[in-house]
Amino acid sequence: MEEINTIYLFGIRIDEPVVTLTDLLVSVLCFIFAYKIHNNNKSEKVFTYFKLYFLIMGIATAFGGLIGHAFLYNFNFYWKLPGWITSMFSIMFVERAAIEHTRIKLSKKIVQLLGLLNIIEFLTFLTLTIVTLNFFFVEFHSGYGLMFVVLSLESFLFIKTRNKASKYILIGVAFAACAALIFMNKVSPHQWFNYLSTSHIFMAIAAYFFYLGASRINMKDINVDH
Repeated sequence: MEEINTIYLFGIRIDEPVVTLTDLLVSVLCFIFAYKIHNNNKSEKVFTYFKLYFLIMGIATAFGGLIGHAFLYNFNFYWKLPGWITSMFSIMFVERAAIEHTRIKLSKKIVQLLGLLNIIEFLTFLTLTIVTLNFFFVEFHSGYGLMFVVLSLESFLFIKTRNKASKYILIGVAFAACAALIFMNKVSPHQWFNYLSTSHIFMAIAAYFFYLGASRINMKDINVDH
């Protein structure tokens, strides 16, 4: 079992401080991006979905950092569940954002079908996570959502339209993939800056590119023949 790094700040015990700090970095960035998208005042659903993705991911990473790492010693294992479930909701919304983005090229019926499959997929993995209490299903849902759904749809749009929004979102997916690989292989540069901290940095970069992509979406740039 890996040694847990601990510091005491004003007499308060904080476990895994660097992991917590990098989690909170992702959280703060996500809240900023959600606020910026909200202030754009664009009414299309794709922007609502991206805003919800950033907002909920911000909540999930804040909860994960504070409850899942820094102060987990005050809680039992089941307190990890809210962070897990919240992160699953965030992935669902970034999937739905990518699905909604395909309206610039796909018919309304296909978009509706993809949306239905998205709900079925989310409920399946959510049920498996709650029943088994196994983080594997949270990881798998995240990997499936980003590396299959978002990657496939945005690659399709980029090939068809060469739009900058899809290009930035795909770069974001690449950084998210790096974060996942570091997490799965436990690549730790240092005891204090371990694989969790490293993966969080890549998650922060991924969030930045997702925002760059979302801010460049123009749902009126392609006319679709339905």
